[in-house]
Amino acid sequence: MSITITLFGQILTFIVLVWFIQKFLWGPITEMMEARSKRIADGLAASERGKHELELAEQRSAERLREAKQDASDIIVAANKRSNEIIEDAKEQGRVEGQRQIEVAVSEIEQEVNRIKEDLRRQFVNLTLATAEKILEREVDATAHDEFLNKMLKKL
Repeated sequence: MSITITLFGQILTFIVLVWFIQKFLWGPITEMMEARSKRIADGLAASERGKHELELAEQRSAERLREAKQDASDIIVAANKRSNEIIEDAKEQGRVEGQRQIEVAVSEIEQEVNRIKEDLRRQFVNLTLATAEKILEREVDATAHDEFLNKMLKKL
């Protein structure tokens, strides 16, 4: 055998092999490679979208956290303000109640003083009548001289 026939046989076998691969295998392998490339590209794109969405979610959560902290701070400030208002209202009510009690006490004291003065006037009238009886040695009619005695008491 000569080298040329073998070489031609190998060339012919190689050509048939290339034709066979191109006809039956090259298309499906290429499609499979393209599909895989597409899946990889889609996966990378999805990964990028996921990263972007994660960043957005982190930003939203940070914003919500800031808002929640601000709301909590506002609530605390409002609660402190309200507690101060309640304390001031209670102090004012205490002052008003204390003033009312003082007024009631002053009124009661004035009533008691007036009652004591009236008692003293009566005792003074009785004492004056008793003294006048002894001086005149006769009984003074209290009802007849009541107006005169009241005028005298008012002068005192």
